Amino acid sequence: MRIAQFLTAAVVLACTSFAAIQPAEAKCTRLAFSVNDYGKEGPAKDAKQLLDKYIAEWTAERGISNYNTGKKDVSCELFLDLIVFDEYTCRAEANVCWAE
Repeated sequence: MRIAQFLTAAVVLACTSFAAIQPAEAKCTRLAFSVNDYGKEGPAKDAKQLLDKYIAEWTAERGISNYNTGKKDVSCELFLDLIVFDEYTCRAEANVCWAE
């Protein structure tokens, strides 16, 4: 009888140890937000801020409360070359990961 209790305890301990070392299943996606405006600094800054807002809305819609956002990458392209001022389209992108 004691051997059966010991073996049961050993199996339970082994299973809980195995479960504890398994990495959490994570999912990731890349989200982006674009802004088109005059100048280059303004739309780049706005794209980053609006990306943060979009990520918060996107995760909330899917019931994701705990997520991590990776480094934000911003790229800008000249949209209109007007001699006095230029118009740029800036796109901010970041990876968003959450545990399943």
